[in-house]
Amino acid sequence: MPAVTVDVALASIVHWRRSLWNGRRCVPVLMTLDQGWLRARDRQGAEVFAVPAGQVEGRLTRLGTLLLTAGGRRYPIVGRGSDISPSPSPEQRRALDEFWAHRAPPTGDRPGFLDLVVNDGAAFHTRSWRDALARAGASVR
Repeated sequence: MPAVTVDVALASIVHWRRSLWNGRRCVPVLMTLDQGWLRARDRQGAEVFAVPAGQVEGRLTRLGTLLLTAGGRRYPIVGRGSDISPSPSPEQRRALDEFWAHRAPPTGDRPGFLDLVVNDGAAFHTRSWRDALARAGASVR
């Protein structure tokens, strides 16, 4: 019997940590989860990946990095970039606003005080993605 999934909608700008040491290579991506598909687009609007949520695997590390495997490739996703990371593009921000224009934003938990103070809520951000992906049928832990 196939796994039961629910239609989960989530979108936010996260950062793809393309290098562990070079903050300039921690780049913003607009990640969306809608109608059973997980998609990510870079600053220029090019598709980084687009896969059915049921084909996504992931693991949240103790330090809050969401290690996603989508389309056979691993993507370390973090909730925010470094001080020298590129900023999200106006196109990414506009697409994010358009995504939420006709949807109710998620409600529920909020970042913990320490996460907000020390990490600007980044760990909460990746935890929210892990939880949404699990509800959408991805194999995440």
